[in-house]
Amino acid sequence: MQRDHRGLNFDWITIALFLLLVGFGWLNIMSASHSGSIESYFDMSQPYGKQSVFIIFTFVLIVLILALDAKFYERFASVIYIISILSLIGLFIFGKTVSGATAWYGIGGMTLQPSEFAKFATSLAVAKYMSDLQTNMKTFKDQLKALGIIVIPALLILLQNDAGSTVVYAAFFFVFYREGLQQIYLVIAVFLIMLAILALKFNVVTAVGVAGILIFAHHFFGQKKRPQIFQPIAILLACVAVSFGVKYFYNNILQFHQKDRISLWLRLETDPTALHEMKQTILYNLHESEKAISSGGLTGKGFMQGTRTTGKFVPEQHTDYIFSTVGEEWGFMGSALVVILFVCLLLRILYLAELQKSQFSRVYGYCVASILFAHFMINVGMVMGLIPTIGIPLPFFSYGGSALWAFTILLFIFVKLDSNRINEW
Repeated sequence: MQRDHRGLNFDWITIALFLLLVGFGWLNIMSASHSGSIESYFDMSQPYGKQSVFIIFTFVLIVLILALDAKFYERFASVIYIISILSLIGLFIFGKTVSGATAWYGIGGMTLQPSEFAKFATSLAVAKYMSDLQTNMKTFKDQLKALGIIVIPALLILLQNDAGSTVVYAAFFFVFYREGLQQIYLVIAVFLIMLAILALKFNVVTAVGVAGILIFAHHFFGQKKRPQIFQPIAILLACVAVSFGVKYFYNNILQFHQKDRISLWLRLETDPTALHEMKQTILYNLHESEKAISSGGLTGKGFMQGTRTTGKFVPEQHTDYIFSTVGEEWGFMGSALVVILFVCLLLRILYLAELQKSQFSRVYGYCVASILFAHFMINVGMVMGLIPTIGIPLPFFSYGGSALWAFTILLFIFVKLDSNRINEW
């Protein structure tokens, strides 16, 4: 890309992908939320009208983000992070409860969700910490401090009963892995997830039995220098504790709606009638979403022609379940296009991140890609019934000002950082 002295040295491929996603998202919000004829695209009584206003303010945000000096984001990363933490703490005093979660501030006739903005603030803080120390995540002390940066906002969000947003913070481990975190941590994470699924799907004995086979097989056949027998026994005892802990957490701590979502995903309910009733009541949204997507076929029913979408069969379809509108009205081809756009955006961000000259910009770029990937994977997987139902928005697609603005800030800070690299080239 050649130097442009007019100051427009931005990665236009990333910006074009962003515009395509926002535009296509707005069309689907309009289709999922309209009732009868559309008199104005700015009808504030309709979600699509509000989203139109949100999009206008989004472009104002973009101009402000790109107008600031790139060094501003690195210099004030810690301040932005602290303000974000304070905004999360303030919810316990001034927060508005919606659907059981105290995660919003009521401002006039609208709401603002600080947990969405905390993601870009945490990304800046992680990038700042790792670049200041020039850390490669090899020492336990560095790992513990980096973990603390993401645990603080995640814990505050969890205490507000917003488990969906909390899960996204696990995406930061991809960033740590890129920056030198030992592979053993990912192996342990995958192993623990497998152990938890086995304990819930079958029982503790089965989970521990499978874990024991893997542990001792690795002990006797997977290592050149065989450690003492005490090590695999200690690991096996830890697996027993984890398995019982998972069962206890599931039976005694999780709320009923959370247990039902996991139960449906793992098909823990063996009674077909009870399973059907669970789908029809607790997880009605998911059941209708699956129907809408499957009815779309190859090419879909056409824009605003989806019978299940226009019939409002999927509650709140314009928010977390927006992808079901794509599936019904645009079919497999339209759904594939959305997936391709997201994949292209993620790959582009990763490509640009590797080109960065500073560790701050590179780490931040990986934070952006990881957060967007987590939202995309969880939302689409949830709508299709591939993973448990977790209420998080599809980036740039789902209705909502907080999510749209937060994702825009997250992405365009990186666009500005990358622009600084181009201008110095």
